[in-house]
Amino acid sequence: MKARVLIGITTLALVSSVTIATVGTSSAAVQSRWCAGVNIVGFPGGPQGGAFAVNVYNGMLQAAKDLGPNMKYYWSNWDPSLMTSQLKEAVAAKPDAIVGIIGLIGDASADPILAKAYAQGTTIANANSQLPIADAKYNAQGQGFVGAINYTAGGDLAKEAIKRAGLKSGDEAFVWGLKGAAGDRARRTVGIIDALQAEGIKVDYQEIDQATNTTPTAGTPTFVGVLAAHPAIKAVFIDHGGLTATAATYMKAASKAAGSIYVAGFDMSPATATAIKSGYLSLVIDQQEYLQGYIPVLNACLTKKYGFSGLNVNTSAGFVDKSNVAFIAPLANKLIR
Repeated sequence: MKARVLIGITTLALVSSVTIATVGTSSAAVQSRWCAGVNIVGFPGGPQGGAFAVNVYNGMLQAAKDLGPNMKYYWSNWDPSLMTSQLKEAVAAKPDAIVGIIGLIGDASADPILAKAYAQGTTIANANSQLPIADAKYNAQGQGFVGAINYTAGGDLAKEAIKRAGLKSGDEAFVWGLKGAAGDRARRTVGIIDALQAEGIKVDYQEIDQATNTTPTAGTPTFVGVLAAHPAIKAVFIDHGGLTATAATYMKAASKAAGSIYVAGFDMSPATATAIKSGYLSLVIDQQEYLQGYIPVLNACLTKKYGFSGLNVNTSAGFVDKSNVAFIAPLANKLIR
């Protein structure tokens, strides 16, 4: 884990500082802040200051500092309807690029908006949830994707938790997710459920409502109610970074001791690190949301300045638990991991 993190940091440092000779010259070079003058709109995804979204935002801030573009931000509260209207507004302003978490609205909603964007010369660099049709259609024009492969990540979390918790056929698990979400976002929840059911594990499913999606503590009564109604639950899978960060609050409200139920979820934050240390949260896939902010800005700059096609980066390859959280926690406290 540590080696993988250090490699990632080194790569970003090299990308932001490397001197690139221009074609056909012997001395011209690209200096720092080489993306100055490019106007970019950033979508961190969630509420301002909220878990996960703040890390995406910090990645965008650092990329803007390193590369020099002008940035404007929209906060969407993880609400696809709000995100759709904001995306239309952003396109109407005719920026050079729009980057970040827009895939939550799905291809059906995104396609006509993105068609207008590309027709006027606005590049898109998507993050977090894929837009399979648009990501493929516009890749040569600069559209990239940075984030997890959602169905795979969901399955990977479930399989790892089954192994570590010793879950077996006939056991019962609570999955709290977004199966009803638009497009690719729903696939992560489906991946969790499919992997559990493939092992014969009974799934008690609860959709995350919009109030909880925006304000995770609003879901406390739901969590308590599900556990009270299903006392045989041995594991909980939370498909949402903000809700995962609230795991300790949920468990305490349900009068469950740390470690009495195996709780697995997504994404690091200071509260998530604390919950892992305390034992209330057992396992997390580290989606490295900071990269979902930084790399799309880099992608847009490379496209607008040099005509590069879109980047495709999987940021969800590692797990965090008590064995390695001590290394990650200080970075989580800085809202980098």
